[in-house]
Amino acid sequence: MIDKNNIPKHVAIIMDGNGRWAKEKGLGRTAGHREGVRRVKEIISAAKALGIQVMTLFAFSAENWNRPASEINMLMRYLDDFLEREVNNLHKDNIRFLAIGEDEPLPKNIQKKIKDAQRKTQGNTAMTLVLALNYGARQEITEAAKRFASAVAAGQLRIDDLDADKFATYFYTAGLPDPDLLIRTSGAMRISNFLLWQLSYAELYFPGKYWPDFKSEDLEEAIQEYQRRERRFGGVKEGN
Repeated sequence: MIDKNNIPKHVAIIMDGNGRWAKEKGLGRTAGHREGVRRVKEIISAAKALGIQVMTLFAFSAENWNRPASEINMLMRYLDDFLEREVNNLHKDNIRFLAIGEDEPLPKNIQKKIKDAQRKTQGNTAMTLVLALNYGARQEITEAAKRFASAVAAGQLRIDDLDADKFATYFYTAGLPDPDLLIRTSGAMRISNFLLWQLSYAELYFPGKYWPDFKSEDLEEAIQEYQRRERRFGGVKEGN
């Protein structure tokens, strides 16, 4: 049973395995991504019902531009369709939508829909859904360093003003709690340039299922595993 008093505030998910799921079924990669979108809708609903405050989904990495153009175009179509069809449902469910990552070179129509979705849902309070789009953590940290350096050069800050909390305010995720739990589907045990700073003390969970097979009961199982662990944040349990 899930302890409702110990729900992770922020769950981050690397949605891995769409292509392999399709290949094992003798289908094209399009089928895997299409089924993956269905899982997104299901998991968002399950997360809200469980009381998760923030869910971040790694939807498209900065490195994904290296994939074949046909696959990138297909992913952009699915993203466009999600923003067109699902934002109204998110708004009805009182879910705030955010996107993190660089705007360019995302298509202009998608950039506009992202901004419109964020503006429309900005006052919603039931849960925050974050999509990491054209996102890379090294890129994020580098850009944060540049912004702080620019503030110092402009005389707005001193170098000694910088500490971990101050630096975090320059990230895309400023204002959001750090993830308590990272889930990466498909069994791969790596974090692939995702939220490197923010995941410093997160619990990591690597289920063997591909993302298209990851359903609401699997999210519940991940949270149960999270609740079985003891989070020490670098300390030790009292008495040890």
